[in-house]
Amino acid sequence: MPALGLGVFQSSPEETAGAVASALATGYRHIDTAAVYRNERQVGEGLHRSGLDRSEVFLETKVWVSDYGSDATLRAFDKATRKLGVEQLDLLILHQPAPSRFDATVAAYTALEKLLAQGQVRAIGVSNFMPNHLADLMQRTTVVPAVNQIELHPYFTQPPVQKTDTDHGILTQAWSPIGGITFYPGWGEERRNVMDDPAIRTIAQAHSKSAAQVMLRWHLQHGRSAIPKSTNPQRIAENFDVFDFSLSDDELATIDALDTGVRHGPDPDMRSNNVFDMVIPDA
Repeated sequence: MPALGLGVFQSSPEETAGAVASALATGYRHIDTAAVYRNERQVGEGLHRSGLDRSEVFLETKVWVSDYGSDATLRAFDKATRKLGVEQLDLLILHQPAPSRFDATVAAYTALEKLLAQGQVRAIGVSNFMPNHLADLMQRTTVVPAVNQIELHPYFTQPPVQKTDTDHGILTQAWSPIGGITFYPGWGEERRNVMDDPAIRTIAQAHSKSAAQVMLRWHLQHGRSAIPKSTNPQRIAENFDVFDFSLSDDELATIDALDTGVRHGPDPDMRSNNVFDMVIPDA
C-alpha cells in the first residue's frame, strides 16, 4: 500500500471524481473512501477517467455500522464493489468499533476474514479502534488487522494506540493527518488549527515547504500511512510533493512534543445509535 493516499471524506459527489482523477494524474496511487461518505461511485468514476489500469491503484473503503453482521457485511462488500466499478478491493476496513453493539462488529470482521480467504479483498483492517477494542476483537477473531485508521495529527497523536498497533504488527493510518481542516459537526469546535502552529511554520520555512507538507513528511518518517483530503488540484499536488526533503531528529521531536491529548473528532467509545443506524443505499 502506498504510504500517502488521497482521502475523500466530506468531498461532495460533484467534486470527488475530479479530485480522484487529479490525484492519480499527480502520482497518487492510493485512494481512501467509505460507504458512509456516499461518494464511492465517484471514486470509481475518477479511477476510470484516469485511464490507469485497475492494478495500479490501491483502493480502500470502509463498511459502515448499519451494515455490520456476517451476511450484512458480505452484502456491503457487494455494494462497495458495484459502486466503485471493481471486482476486488485492496483494503476493506470496519469504520467504527461500535462498542455498544460489539457482537455485530465481531461478526462483521469475521465476514471480512471470509472475503480475505476467498481473495475478494487483499487485506482487511479497522478504523478508530482503541487498544481495548483491538484486544477484544483479536480474542474473538483470527486475522490480525493490517491497518488501524485513527485520528492522528501533531495535536493528537494517540501514543497508546500507536504502541498497540506496533506491538501487533498493525500499520497506523492517520485520518485528518494535517489537523484543522476536516470538520466534524458537534466535535472540536474549540480546536486550534494545526496549520497555524508557530513551531510547524518555522520548520516549514526552513525547508521552503508548507505546514501541511511538513506534517505529512512527519507522518511518513514515523512509518505511518496518511490520507490527506482535498478537492483543490493545487493542494492535492502540494500534498504529494513531500518526497524531496527530510526532517531532522530534532524537528521530528519538536512536532512530537505538540501533542495536546485533545481529540478533534468523535470519541470511538460514544454511543451514536442515530448515526450508526444510517442506511447505506444499494446504489
